[in-house]
Amino acid sequence: MAGFRSLARQVRDPGCDTALRRYSLRKCLERFAPYGHRATWDHLCRRHRFGPEDRELDPGRLVAALDELEEARAVWLAYEEEFAARRRREKHDGLRGLGAVDDWHRRVWGGNGVVRCGDPAVHPSDPLPEVLRRLIAALEDGPGERCPVCEGPRIEWRAGSVDAYEPWLGPVCGDCGVGVPRAVLTSGALARARGDARRPLAPAA
Repeated sequence: MAGFRSLARQVRDPGCDTALRRYSLRKCLERFAPYGHRATWDHLCRRHRFGPEDRELDPGRLVAALDELEEARAVWLAYEEEFAARRRREKHDGLRGLGAVDDWHRRVWGGNGVVRCGDPAVHPSDPLPEVLRRLIAALEDGPGERCPVCEGPRIEWRAGSVDAYEPWLGPVCGDCGVGVPRAVLTSGALARARGDARRPLAPAA
């Protein structure tokens, strides 16, 4: 199975036809997709102005989309290296218990679904590297009251599915649509989100 780097080389290869280069970019998302596969693809299509099903398009747009994805991947892999080094130091010092950030990080190792968007058409419009830098800053700064990606105040509790085998329930930003890691929200923000989810709907007039 081809890895991210070999697929990226195919995207950049002018000797490959455009359809194959587009297919290779799509396959890259099986290795790294911060919003989830479908939402990350939708994001790249919108930012680089090509249709989700286009087979013949300007290869320069595919390469620009790949550049954005590669930069975001580099940001995340650098964070993972720092995280792994920190855990080694903590284990050496006898600290073996996992905190909330550590438990979340274990489930998103590799970068897939780091800021998962349950609705593939609703996601941040900012460049992926910037979104990941904001998330990493929030992970390092500690819990807050707002979405770490867009600073939106509307944190909602929603049910969804990460995949066919793992049902998901948790906080989602009502402004940019990302699934917010519980570890970056204060207990008060989480309680308010849960409270909104349990609030009964007002009867129609």
